[in-house]
Amino acid sequence: MMEIFSPSGRLHMAGQRRWLPSAIPGNRPFLIGLWVLGFALVFLWQRGSVVGRGPRMFSWAAPPRPLPKLRPLAFNLTDFGGVGDGVTLNTEAFERAVAFISKLRKKGGGQLNVQAGVWLTAPFNLTSHMTLFLAEGAVILGIQDESYWPLMPPLRSYGHGREQKGPRYGSLIHGQNLKDVVITGHNGTIDGQGKSWWTKFRKKLLKHTRGPLVQIMWSRDIVISNITLQNSPFWTLHPYDCKNVTITNLTILAPVSGAPNTDGINPDSCRDMVIENCYISVGDDGVAIKSGWDQYGIAYGQPSMNILIRNLVVRSVVSAGVSIGSEMSGGVSNVSVENVHIWESRRGVRIKTAPGRGGYVRGISYRNITFDNVRVGIVIKTDYNEHPDEGFDPKATPTLKNISFTGIHGQEVRVPVRIQGSEEIPVKDITFQDMSVGISYKKKHIFQCSFVQGRVIGSVFPAPCENLDKYDERGQLVMRSISQNNTDIDYDF
Repeated sequence: MMEIFSPSGRLHMAGQRRWLPSAIPGNRPFLIGLWVLGFALVFLWQRGSVVGRGPRMFSWAAPPRPLPKLRPLAFNLTDFGGVGDGVTLNTEAFERAVAFISKLRKKGGGQLNVQAGVWLTAPFNLTSHMTLFLAEGAVILGIQDESYWPLMPPLRSYGHGREQKGPRYGSLIHGQNLKDVVITGHNGTIDGQGKSWWTKFRKKLLKHTRGPLVQIMWSRDIVISNITLQNSPFWTLHPYDCKNVTITNLTILAPVSGAPNTDGINPDSCRDMVIENCYISVGDDGVAIKSGWDQYGIAYGQPSMNILIRNLVVRSVVSAGVSIGSEMSGGVSNVSVENVHIWESRRGVRIKTAPGRGGYVRGISYRNITFDNVRVGIVIKTDYNEHPDEGFDPKATPTLKNISFTGIHGQEVRVPVRIQGSEEIPVKDITFQDMSVGISYKKKHIFQCSFVQGRVIGSVFPAPCENLDKYDERGQLVMRSISQNNTDIDYDF
């Protein structure tokens, strides 16, 4: 072969320009055969990588994802005797690891890595200045035998017990009076194996109130992120009387039916909290903000306040996407719910309370909420008459005011709005603006109101109830309502 420079200075090759046709007789069938062979090999390679078998010379397993070091000192659960085979009980390994990390406070705490594997365990406690890191493929699996679950005193703000009077079961992962705790990972999983609990609860075989999957109490500076929580025996994630809590990038799962009270995230008497970027599909409320139950919550006196909920996708076939109450006796205020998509749910967003609760719900804003195949979009209910005992004061009525709904949209919604105030618990200072919800039930009275005072600004569909004042897009009063005490609630659809 010769190298030839053209006048332009470019290099050309000569001598073998037509090597392929001359080298391979009948080249077209050969090329077709070569293409088919290559396609078949690629197919086998892809199939082997998906189903875990196939020609080994083409299979390739990605190396384990490196675990970040988020504390000055990091350890693996195997360093403390852990065995991730799904059979060995690892409670003592977790306890040894936590006890060791508890001594590292002056060094900035420690990180406990839970590597890929299935790590069966009974409940265990966390410590301050600790990061619990779940690697990709790691599963912390709760033991099903409730005799391994410790009993704890009932929550003071709930009286003698939530489901049963007396002690309650603790949570699988628990912490009290902590500071600077992180639970995170590469989307590892904490699995409560709740099915056995749900079955025993339905058959009334449990002597105590079920425990949450993760419960952090009387603590501050908490971050829970980038993991999956699933199959909780009871409420899934329960921060109780905590401050400065961030919950982000969680997947929370339970069967949408047959998994009673498996709420996703229940902030309870908490303040300064962010819940964001989560996918929740559970057997009860996706998020439920609480602050104590009747006279016990009033006496405990710790409100839930300064809570931001944003960028969630929620499914709750039997309950609501985002709820406040019904246990709200310590008060709930300054809550923003924004950019939330609620699909295939019985209710979209809900506030529920009753005489005897006391407390207040105020300063609540809902913005950019989308409903998709939801039975009732917006619900405010004031007769949720479930009480801890006969000692509640029926004259302790809650206050509901300063609640706004802006940018509410959706499709296939049967009843877009049902606000059921009462003569003793009227709903005051409520606002609707920029609302357009496609309805699935062509019937009158689908914007239902009772004892409601407030306003509609600009265009709202479907047509609002007569209880509300009408304002134009510029905020100018168009018509004042004289029917604030009208009652138009229809539970038949």
